[in-house]
Amino acid sequence: MSFYFEKFEHRRPPPPMPHSPARELLWQFLAIVCLVLGANYIRWRWTDSLNFDALWFAIPLAVAETLAYIGLALFAFNLWFTRDTPQKPAPATFDECVDEPEAPARPLAVDVFITTYNEEEELVRISIRDAKRVRYPHPLDLRIHVLDDGRRATMRQVADEEGVLYISRTNNVGFKAGNLRNAMEQTSGDFIVICDADTRLFPTFLENTLGYFRDPDVAWVQTPQWFYDIPEGKRLPQWLQRGLGAPGRWLGKGVEKLIGPVRIGQDPFVNDPQVFYDVILRRRNWCHASFCCGAGSVHRREAVMQAALRNFGFAVDEEVRRYAQEIPDSTLRADFGDAMRTQVALETELTPYKFHVSEDIYTSIVLHNDGARRWKSVLHPGVESKMLSPQDLLTWLIQRFKYAGGTLDIALHDNPLWRGHMTTAQRMMYLTTFWSYFGCLWNVIFLAAPIIYLFTGIAPLASYSSAFYLHALPFIIATELAFMVGTWGQRSWDGKASYLSFFSVNFRALWTVLRGEKIKFHVTPKERQEGTFLHLVRPQIAVIALTLGGLAYAAWRVFVQGNEAELPNLIVNVAWGLNNVFAMLPLVRASLWQPDDEDAAAPAAA
Repeated sequence: MSFYFEKFEHRRPPPPMPHSPARELLWQFLAIVCLVLGANYIRWRWTDSLNFDALWFAIPLAVAETLAYIGLALFAFNLWFTRDTPQKPAPATFDECVDEPEAPARPLAVDVFITTYNEEEELVRISIRDAKRVRYPHPLDLRIHVLDDGRRATMRQVADEEGVLYISRTNNVGFKAGNLRNAMEQTSGDFIVICDADTRLFPTFLENTLGYFRDPDVAWVQTPQWFYDIPEGKRLPQWLQRGLGAPGRWLGKGVEKLIGPVRIGQDPFVNDPQVFYDVILRRRNWCHASFCCGAGSVHRREAVMQAALRNFGFAVDEEVRRYAQEIPDSTLRADFGDAMRTQVALETELTPYKFHVSEDIYTSIVLHNDGARRWKSVLHPGVESKMLSPQDLLTWLIQRFKYAGGTLDIALHDNPLWRGHMTTAQRMMYLTTFWSYFGCLWNVIFLAAPIIYLFTGIAPLASYSSAFYLHALPFIIATELAFMVGTWGQRSWDGKASYLSFFSVNFRALWTVLRGEKIKFHVTPKERQEGTFLHLVRPQIAVIALTLGGLAYAAWRVFVQGNEAELPNLIVNVAWGLNNVFAMLPLVRASLWQPDDEDAAAPAAA
């Protein structure tokens, strides 16, 4: 059997972004300027700019801007500086990884868990073979396990043929977290490597990550996820030549001489996670607040089990207390609690990995909240594995909805910010993550505001006078400069556009959580789903259509009907509206994206 991604095997991951103290100092200076100017802008918005004739419009927009500014400040805190955890030599024996004088000096034992449900067996075979190629500079007890929640005889046969262990169960309770718990009950390795069905470990994975565990308080190490099958697109001359022939190729070359290489169709779903891992999570290392993202991570078994047992005890005590508090007599209440404790313990689940659609970040929160050990986490900056990316908009939206819904569910129903034993810096980092998903609320207002003005002529500001430009433009320019430097080398517009265009996905996830519905665990398809998906981007199309329609109507009102007094308002809202349109367009294009014939993502028989 052959797969579409075989032609990408030659690709190599990008190196970690080099740390530059000078650039970091410049970023910090610009960030301070940006935040000061932003605070001044927000002050001006509330004290001097509100349109008191349309407070129904003016106040929601000012609230949205204030909340967005808080998010900006949190993001600046997240990106403030890079302090990588020092990488240490790979440990030779178990006693080098624990703070126990009596610990045995035996070789390390590592379990590799490859989780699967319904993925193609031959795809899993490739992941197994790459895991078998993992090397280590010292003797190592390495055991590879296929965790098959699909209970397939064919998958068991593949595991047998490859000489690895096969683990299954009779149900799918807890989905991936339950699958991992079942495997932990049947294994005993000191460390656990978590892989998805398509996770292909590099030979250096263990020798580059286990050294961090020389610190006995390190609970897990996350490595960046790298999608090696992301479409690279076509260079502009080749793309124009397809429709215009030789003149198109010449035109494309001329454009590239002016502005540099241009690729059309590159990463249509904004799948490249380098900004997330190399910038956002990496800069949480200094306070040990990088969270686990599942695949490509290695965990200390002791940490996972110890935190699980402690939370199991807390859950039992809380349940007993809930029932016993209704008994007025203190002696009788204590006796009842003791008698009930065993029964409650039998009925309570022990969950090393939290049974949740976002089990990875949830388990991270549990470990970071463990006051008895103060477990640490590490984001190793180097890529140590490769994976497959979503190849169509439907698959991509399933994945993003799952991320958003799971994170919002934790934030609203089991928020770690107000309890537990995290440091203040760790709480701030998790707040940054939660806040970003709540951004859909104010992003809706930012998308709707220019449309409302363009159709009604009602402005949320008293006037778009010189005072507006004096307060807004310096803030906007400083923000762009600061984050250009702070995320140097990354495609910053793609991130900003996708964050704004995600509003409908995140809003639906928030509404699902608020209604009390459980976010379902959908296995992300590993093959392209056929067809186009315009129906999935109706909200984005509506924003584009309403904005462009509003622009035409407002222009007619100003230039045909002669309402020249509206011209200053129109200029601002034209710029604002077009920014929104350009932010929506990539997602709409992604709904129509089709791979080239030679890149078609459906596997074919060899």
